[in-house]
Amino acid sequence: MLAWSQKEDVVGLKAPKREKRVKKENRTQPPVEAPYVARKPKIPRKSLPDKTVEIFDGMTLLDLSKRTGAHISTLQGILADLGEKVESEFDSISIDLAELVAMELGVNTRRMHTGEGMNEPRPAVVTVMGHVDHGKTSLLDALRQTSVAAKEAGGITQHIGAFVVEMPSGASITFLDTPGHAAFSAMRARGAAVTDIVVLVVAADDGVMPQTLEAMSHAKAANVPIVVAINKCDKSGADPERVRIQLGSEGLLLEDMGGDVQVVEISAVAKSGLDKLEEALLLQAEMMDLKARIDGPAQAFVVEARVDRGRGPLATAIVKYGTLVSGQHIVVGAEWGRIRSLRDTAGNITQSAKPAMPIEIEGLRGLPMAGDDVVVVDSEERARMLSQGRKKKQEKDRLRKIDEGMAEELEIKEETPERVEMPIIVKADVQGSVQAVTDALRSLNSAQVFVNVVHVGVGPISQHDIDLAQACGAYIVGFNIRSPPISITQAAARANIKVLLHKVIYHLLEEMGRAIVERAPGTTETQVSGEAEVLNIFELKGRSKSKGPDIKIAGCRITDGHFSKSGTMRLLRSGDVVFEGPCASLKRETQDAETIEKGNDCGLVIQDCDDFQVGDIIQCLEQVIRKPKFISTQSGSVRIEC
Repeated sequence: MLAWSQKEDVVGLKAPKREKRVKKENRTQPPVEAPYVARKPKIPRKSLPDKTVEIFDGMTLLDLSKRTGAHISTLQGILADLGEKVESEFDSISIDLAELVAMELGVNTRRMHTGEGMNEPRPAVVTVMGHVDHGKTSLLDALRQTSVAAKEAGGITQHIGAFVVEMPSGASITFLDTPGHAAFSAMRARGAAVTDIVVLVVAADDGVMPQTLEAMSHAKAANVPIVVAINKCDKSGADPERVRIQLGSEGLLLEDMGGDVQVVEISAVAKSGLDKLEEALLLQAEMMDLKARIDGPAQAFVVEARVDRGRGPLATAIVKYGTLVSGQHIVVGAEWGRIRSLRDTAGNITQSAKPAMPIEIEGLRGLPMAGDDVVVVDSEERARMLSQGRKKKQEKDRLRKIDEGMAEELEIKEETPERVEMPIIVKADVQGSVQAVTDALRSLNSAQVFVNVVHVGVGPISQHDIDLAQACGAYIVGFNIRSPPISITQAAARANIKVLLHKVIYHLLEEMGRAIVERAPGTTETQVSGEAEVLNIFELKGRSKSKGPDIKIAGCRITDGHFSKSGTMRLLRSGDVVFEGPCASLKRETQDAETIEKGNDCGLVIQDCDDFQVGDIIQCLEQVIRKPKFISTQSGSVRIEC
């Protein structure tokens, strides 16, 4: 210790040296200057599609927790907020409660109905598909001995109709007639989703068309068997063999070629071959052994929906399972209600509806969307809760899609030219037509015009529609609805609002296409409007200071097109551009001229240019605005080409 205090070295003991603290000098030099780079806007990525879980009646809380990935305590908290107390994780809950809990978690659900109960044979649901004007409605007309095609505008089916056809053999078949126009693709897909058999109608004189192939793809996607009906076989230009070859080349395995797809040659007008078609449909239905549960709560699908002035919202639906009884509380999509009455296809009131039976439901609080499912619930309170939960989720999904659309617009904003907005209000007779017309109008979006459907509705044009159109400067499109009253028409005329009423989708899209082309700002392009050859050069010298310096005048002859004083002049020599600038003076003989046509001589002065040589070529450039084109194909599809 003495040696340590005297700072003497001791063997084996060496004190660590303390490093001196050096005070950092303050930096007096300015930081290195770097160019400022603006931060790019943070574009949110598209969210992943929502998870979909299967739910069923009587499932336990543990099952729901495993499927949704949520903790059991979280599920119990949600159920407590809904007024339901579930203590054990093995307690069962109803399918309605399971859907409410899943919606609170932001999870999509698919109801799995139990197959327990008495299964009985049911009629087949047959959807008639095919290209426009190939005779689908005429075929149904011949089968049920009524005239629907005459009532439809232009002989074209505008929305889905559901009918029950009693066959001579005593069997009954439910038929769905779907539109053939390209704009109604979603309605055809909806028809295939609730059907058992698809009858693909192909005209023998027209062959396979684009919408024929589209109908085939819908049927294959829904895993539904196809029966081919070759129509119009009584016409002079009919060639059924060509149709068979075309269908075979598209991958449809016909019976004639060793496949399992039945082919029947018919004529809807002459009513020939209908018995063979009936036999083919009944044979296909017998092979499928169609049965359904008839007792217990019903499950149905909405085919179309409309608003009746005296009866309110009406939904046409087809029952898939169970029995739908008048007086039950139901939830249809995001709407709910108590069934006031059920009507069959003949318009007669019935107390119940069994599987494969199309019925019209009256008593809903709002108008559902075509394609929604009909769910029977226990009480009015439960129906209201389910409806509110679904509306809340729909609004959440809508806002998410808007955010994704805004993100996409940010990505392409720098590349796309300026777009103008064209607001449109759509009114139609049924909900299915509203969706189809809206989708068709949105397909007319282009790089220059944004088609914004601000409001849709079912029913006639009202004063509210006029006020809304006046507020946002919108067009009002009415499809297959009656003409508005004189007061509404006069109000629209005073507000300078364009109202377009049509009963055929072709005419509607053509007129809207022309309006979109007119509204489009167009793209500015530079084109050569004329060419001239320099024959001589004149020079003005000795001008006074007030008149400016000396100038050179090119004596030219216009060899092509025309020259305009407002255009830009380009001087070419041996194919290379020597100079380009505005025209300072253009004269024919001694008179100033605005435009000079081909074959005439002229004197030309280009501003700040005096390098002319005999034999040079001068081009006149003009700015033109090119409008987009409205293109309509024979298959019925339309588009705007910029």
